[in-house]
Amino acid sequence: MEGLERILAGHPFFAGFEAGHLRLVQGCARNCRFDEGQYLFHEGEPAEEFFLLRHGRVALEIVEPGRKPVVFETLGEGETVGASWLVPPYRWLFDVRAMELTRAIGIDAACLRGKCESDHHLGYEMMKRFLPILTQRLHATRLQILDVYGKR
Repeated sequence: MEGLERILAGHPFFAGFEAGHLRLVQGCARNCRFDEGQYLFHEGEPAEEFFLLRHGRVALEIVEPGRKPVVFETLGEGETVGASWLVPPYRWLFDVRAMELTRAIGIDAACLRGKCESDHHLGYEMMKRFLPILTQRLHATRLQILDVYGKR
């Protein structure tokens, strides 16, 4: 197994993924490094890739003009960052900042969307893997809102 394919196969997101589909995804993948304080992406920017975290931690932030960013979740090794690549208009909905040196695999969104369109089984597998992530993030945000606004 080649380097990136081995890394992808070992990431929890791709546990049990079909080998042929993994090779397709590998064609869209690259290694990434983010230094502490560096942003992976900002709200409103094009969602051109998503990230599989291999090392380090990132903060998911909501920014209100004139105020400090609000961290609504932190993610670390073995987790996945960025689902906006799945839904038009393919724009990020929040900022993501590296809290420490972070290594990740970036998956090119346009590349993978094209492969998902050509192979609907691959597309279905990706959707099945992203839906629990989206549900978990929605739940985490809900808990944050209850924590902030529920204390009356």
